[in-house]
Amino acid sequence: MTSRRSFLRTAALGGAAAVASPAIVRAQTPIKWRFQTYAGAALGEFVTKPTIDYINNAANGEMEIELYYADQIVPTGELFQALQRGTIDAVHSDDDSMASPTPLQVFGGYFPLATKHSLDVPVLFNQYGLADIWREEYAKVGVQWLSAAGQDPCNFNTKKEVTSLADLDGLKLYTFPTAGRFLSQFGVVPVSIPYEDAQVAVQTGELDGMAWSGITEDYTVGWADVTDYFLTNNISGAWIGSFFVNQKQWADLPEHLKAIVMSGIEAGHTYRNQWYWGGEARLRAQGDKLQLRSIPQEEWVQVEEAAKVFWKEVAGEGEVHAKIVKIFEDYNEVISKAGPPYTFG
Repeated sequence: MTSRRSFLRTAALGGAAAVASPAIVRAQTPIKWRFQTYAGAALGEFVTKPTIDYINNAANGEMEIELYYADQIVPTGELFQALQRGTIDAVHSDDDSMASPTPLQVFGGYFPLATKHSLDVPVLFNQYGLADIWREEYAKVGVQWLSAAGQDPCNFNTKKEVTSLADLDGLKLYTFPTAGRFLSQFGVVPVSIPYEDAQVAVQTGELDGMAWSGITEDYTVGWADVTDYFLTNNISGAWIGSFFVNQKQWADLPEHLKAIVMSGIEAGHTYRNQWYWGGEARLRAQGDKLQLRSIPQEEWVQVEEAAKVFWKEVAGEGEVHAKIVKIFEDYNEVISKAGPPYTFG
């Protein structure tokens, strides 16, 4: 046993000083990621920045993520290639917009009439097996898929009043690739331009409007300032988008930081759900920029039936396609039997 006297004598000579003195923690060089979102700055503040802020704050200096908005490092359509080669470390986007080179591309964004509400998306991924499919398919191409969530429905905001299917004919709309492919059968002319150019394109007449979001985004990003009408019919009840990370960057990340990243993503999902859900109701009821219009249900049913045909076509494109379409069919059968609030009306 070391006596108190000998301990103090040793400490005075420096031998036990390390035991007696508090440790000095030297911060290591933080892990730095470059992260790009599909969203422009006005929208990104609500749909992506809360997640990044959470991670940066919780990481306590061990990790720093620098957030870039739509097209700031690379065009949105090149996000996947940039992620794969490490130009960007992580991405928030849908599979469709970022031109995913997987069978999943067609299902990202707004797959026609596959969902009714934002909560359908986490249910489909966590209870019906989509998470396993997304994880496996991206692992094949060197990208780590982390998590998916729903957001807003895909409605139309236009300069022209739309009250029938015939009014869609000839409309030049900024929309997602798969949504454009589906809508073209009703005469819609899909236009692909950079996200930040869409508002000006309406003002110059290059676009007649957008089939890109719900009403919350229309007001948030300024589209409600350049269009006049909001069509309450939607072609999808919830956006399907995900968080992705370069595979090597994820593998090299310490486990406790992986946990922080996942916690930040889940916190962001929760924030977006309430932000969109509340915004859609409030702005329909109290917004003063867009006039609400609807296509009668007895006519809109043609779009719903066309979606079923579209699903069959997509299912024929491959084994993975068929598996995902079957999941959508099974889920929609369940919620159809369940009735409101899982389905409308």
